[in-house]
Amino acid sequence: MDQSPRYTPEALQAFATRAFASAGLPATDATTIARDLVKANLRGLDSHGVSRIPMYLERLDKGLVNPRPDMKVTKVAGAVAHLDADNAMGFLPSHLAMDTAIDLAADAGIGMVGVKNSTHFGMGALYVLQAIERGFVSMVFTNSSPAIAMWGGRSAFLGAAPMAAGVPAGRSAPFVMDMSMTVIARGKIRLAAMKGDPIPEGLALDVDGTPTTDAAKAFEGVCLPFGGVKGSVLGTMMDLMSGVLTGANYGGDVKSLYFDHSEPQNVGHMFFAIRPDLFMAMTDFEARMDAFNRRIKDLPRAAGVDEILMPGEPEARTEEARRAGGIPVTANVVADLATLAAARGIAPMDGQVA
Repeated sequence: MDQSPRYTPEALQAFATRAFASAGLPATDATTIARDLVKANLRGLDSHGVSRIPMYLERLDKGLVNPRPDMKVTKVAGAVAHLDADNAMGFLPSHLAMDTAIDLAADAGIGMVGVKNSTHFGMGALYVLQAIERGFVSMVFTNSSPAIAMWGGRSAFLGAAPMAAGVPAGRSAPFVMDMSMTVIARGKIRLAAMKGDPIPEGLALDVDGTPTTDAAKAFEGVCLPFGGVKGSVLGTMMDLMSGVLTGANYGGDVKSLYFDHSEPQNVGHMFFAIRPDLFMAMTDFEARMDAFNRRIKDLPRAAGVDEILMPGEPEARTEEARRAGGIPVTANVVADLATLAAARGIAPMDGQVA
């Protein structure tokens, strides 16, 4: 059982809001980013949660991220828009882009928004959950800084490049997919390195191209794509769709979130929204999704499996448990955030659950 101290979601969000406000972000933007980070913690993706606050603030402090961006949305075709993020924290243009895609889809049936001049946008599921709340099917693509090798290469070239997708349902659980092209998310390797924990074999190579279980060496080296060549090909598609097509950086040019403080990242994203009632009434679509869910639940189970879950259900259940019992935050992250609070003159994190 995880013995890490636990904190209420409200306390973590309040602290994160104070932290981002201290870097010059408007209150509404600081609150949005704080909420998004805590949402990742709630869903069990701690690698994309409050542990990232110091890193984000360092980039803001160094002028690599614009705390008060002037984001511009330009409609470029009937159901397509282009968003210049003005080097904002990636959460902000991403929410705007998904809302814009949904508004376009409400009229045209499908909406597409490409984003350039952005930065790391956190957990991809944030934006498909946003679409599900409004009743829309969605897909989200992004590129990112080099993390995995092109198939056959040994140096990092493609990003971990996560993709996410969501499909609403009726009474049953929606479909929520969020996955990177690496065997595991690079942020999880980062967390293991921070804690001094080893990683399993088959996840990464060190800087010399040698397989390693040392998380620190892996984080500085190359992550391996899931599914071998198939993961590499999907990572290539993410870079083409999010980078080449949008006008963002691409082909190894996205600056490292962790190691490169020379200039802004210029990350690219692509957002799609689709109305679910294009081919049938919404009630019929929801009934079909519920029937699909029931068929999954009724499938014969493999040995040792108690229940077959829809993608997104484990995270939803983790969120329910953590809302009730608190969010575990490892001791090293608690210490980092305490140091940050003292250095920035903000109230420290409180709200620890007994």
